[in-house]
Amino acid sequence: MAKAQAKKAASSKTLIVTQIAGSTGNGPKMHETLIGLGLGRIRKSREVPDTPATRGMITRVRHLVHVEEKKG
Repeated sequence: MAKAQAKKAASSKTLIVTQIAGSTGNGPKMHETLIGLGLGRIRKSREVPDTPATRGMITRVRHLVHVEEKKG
């Protein structure tokens, strides 16, 4: 039971991801990853859950985005 509560608490964390560069010239997979994160335009921000899947997406496009942990 304690593990389930710990997972729930960990999954409630969120990240604010802001696109800082365009995907032109980086290939279609980079563009699709940005779309998957809810981005697509420079200076567009989205709040995404802090999960291993989103961390992997952010790692793939780390040179195109800026990431902040949500406070509060």
